[in-house]
Amino acid sequence: MSEVILNCKGLACPAPVLKTKEAIERKQPEKITVIVDNPAARENVKRILEKSGYICEINELENEFTVSGILKGEGIEQESCPVCLSDASQTKKFLVLIGTNKLGSGSDELSEKLMINFISTLKEMLPNLWRIVFLNSGVFLTTQDSKVISTLKELEERGVSILVCGTCLNFYGIMDQKEIGETTNMLDIVTSMEIADKVISIT
Repeated sequence: MSEVILNCKGLACPAPVLKTKEAIERKQPEKITVIVDNPAARENVKRILEKSGYICEINELENEFTVSGILKGEGIEQESCPVCLSDASQTKKFLVLIGTNKLGSGSDELSEKLMINFISTLKEMLPNLWRIVFLNSGVFLTTQDSKVISTLKELEERGVSILVCGTCLNFYGIMDQKEIGETTNMLDIVTSMEIADKVISIT
């Protein structure tokens, strides 16, 4: 059985994902093991392995995570990030990039209310609203205590993809508080922006 072992400790996302993707594309191993040292990298590596046709297992030892994947079936899927093939068939794809948990400057109370109103109004963009990406302090809007969780869940149920920056969740120490969305990395975010028909940035 061909096997690849990658030591990605000390590397911030998307570096572990990029190294894993490169190893899969170049060597197509039957088994691949990736060692990382943060939860965001663990989740992102696991996701890319599963999307590439691997059955994954995660072992944790103190602050070290070992993500192991064994190839299933006869081949590897070509799509390696959350931009699935079905997305390409849509007529329009609007992406909303939210890099803050407040809208505008001035009163914090007002800014928070404006952001709640903004997200609540996003459903008016359906069916063209394709994906919402949260990064920096915007990731707080996806946590358990967020006042827009019910709205985001409704949007997700209606087919809107929600991505949440894993590096940002790690930075703020709220990875375990994320209530909705798929933990992602900068590679996925940039790819999403590239194929979107329109990007609306709120930073």
